[in-house]
Amino acid sequence: MGSPRKGGNSDLLLDAFLAGAGEGGAVGEKIAVCDLQISPCTECLACETSGECVIADDMVEIYRKLAEADRIVIAAPIFFYGLPAQLKALIDRCQALWYRQRLGEGPGPDRGGFALLLGATRGKKLFDGALLTIRYFFQAIPARLDGHLAFREIEEKGAILSHPEALREAHQAGRAFAN
Repeated sequence: MGSPRKGGNSDLLLDAFLAGAGEGGAVGEKIAVCDLQISPCTECLACETSGECVIADDMVEIYRKLAEADRIVIAAPIFFYGLPAQLKALIDRCQALWYRQRLGEGPGPDRGGFALLLGATRGKKLFDGALLTIRYFFQAIPARLDGHLAFREIEEKGAILSHPEALREAHQAGRAFAN
């Protein structure tokens, strides 16, 4: 969950998705990036030869969880047509996993990914930048983007609750994603 606002719209939408995935037989774990201490990438390139990041913070555990996961779901609000800084720091630090792939290590690309995105505006290209970033993130970890749901004009905390169709879609998508 990439929002810095716990209990907000991304969090609630992800809960609906995970409930559906649970009904489909999946066992999921929600990780709130805002609870983690993740330093930004310093572009030191130490990972280029080892596939390992030299920064010792909560990414150490995230790398392990990403390696073990059968599927990955990202839920996030859109901030200025992109992803929140907390989530972007996690994504940038996955450069190490991209180098790990180049070194012939790490999991294969045969696992699914999904994105849940919410934005406050009606912008025609509101989700384009975030989806592009997520696609490249999934290539780095590796996974494939199997699908996404994106909802516009949802801003105030809890506003997603006034959109039961969005929660229902997320629930159904989670169930399908588990299968």
